[in-house]
Amino acid sequence: MLKSIRVLALVLAAAGISSTAFAAVQIATLAVPGMNCSSCPITVKRALMKVDGVKEVKTSFEQREAVVTFDNSKASLEKLSAASTNAGYPATVKAAN
Repeated sequence: MLKSIRVLALVLAAAGISSTAFAAVQIATLAVPGMNCSSCPITVKRALMKVDGVKEVKTSFEQREAVVTFDNSKASLEKLSAASTNAGYPATVKAAN
């Protein structure tokens, strides 16, 4: 039995399968209506980039939104909203895939 477990572990390791193999990249658009000056998007972007798992953030002052690309095994929509809110810019999810 122990030998079978070792063999399985070796096979999985050789195949590169890990717990992150089931992670998916997700893109979410957050509405951030409180962005009212040209430096606000910079603050929002910095706050969102600090969330573990965030890969990319694009903010738009004109649209009052942030588009976030993240690993959903590490980050969540709730964490993203909280990060923006904690930076002083309350955010809600507009769209997510």
